[in-house]
Amino acid sequence: MELRVLKYFLEVAREGSITGAAKVLHISQPTLSKQLKDLEYELGSKLFVRSNYSVKLTDEGRLLRKRAEDILEMADKTLEEFSHLNDITGGDVRIGCAESYNIKYLADTIKDFRKMYPGLRFHITSGDTRQVTENLEHGLSDFAVIVEPPDLSKYNYLTLPEADIWGLLMPHESPLSEKSAIQLEDLIDLPLIVSDQAAKVDLPRWCGEKLDALNLIGSVNLFYNGSVCVKSGLCYMLTFDRLADVSEESGLCFRPLSPALKTQMFIIWKKYQVFTPIAEKLVDELKKRFTSL
Repeated sequence: MELRVLKYFLEVAREGSITGAAKVLHISQPTLSKQLKDLEYELGSKLFVRSNYSVKLTDEGRLLRKRAEDILEMADKTLEEFSHLNDITGGDVRIGCAESYNIKYLADTIKDFRKMYPGLRFHITSGDTRQVTENLEHGLSDFAVIVEPPDLSKYNYLTLPEADIWGLLMPHESPLSEKSAIQLEDLIDLPLIVSDQAAKVDLPRWCGEKLDALNLIGSVNLFYNGSVCVKSGLCYMLTFDRLADVSEESGLCFRPLSPALKTQMFIIWKKYQVFTPIAEKLVDELKKRFTSL
């Protein structure tokens, strides 16, 4: 299976048309059609349902689309890494991050590090632990920042200095804004949203079997979209402190949970990871700052 053919396949999937993809790729339609048929023969699966004017992906085609995107991204990353092997002043580092105010520690490190290596380019992808560790496993990230204790059989790790504090994000006019802290009984019957990860991992630590008493009406994986839902009056959100703008003009208010619920953050990378020179130097800098914590 050639990378060139995978690029052809993805272009056809994007265009929804062999004719349109052939124009974008600057090759003839018969040549492109033959490449696709050869790919289907090689995989032993039909990838497209063809009509007179368009093509649609089959289930097998949708699977290949996902795999092809990962393969080509990994190939590009590999070429990029080799192009910077002798360029110790810079290069690209990819980081998967959970959403947290405590990413400030990573940001401060990178800011100081770029004074020594101004050619560093950093690329941050946000997601929950499952998403960012999947990227790490597939080689699409160099390291990740997660909010669950890491699997020590697979990862090396560092611990960030502060833990995140959980609380309730609510409209500013909510009666609960008069309280200094939120207890479990305050949450009963409230329309709540929270991340899937928190519902499975964090909230059970706080309320145990009483989790079923909460009215979880939905889930959200990125903070900003959830905060918009809260501001609209649709729901309340259980989330970390210091993510939201809770100024008077924001229309939002945050109160911590009582008893306190905290989540620690970890920087992780795969054991026996082979880094580019610039990524290795950045990890060394992170170790200097956080190993003794």
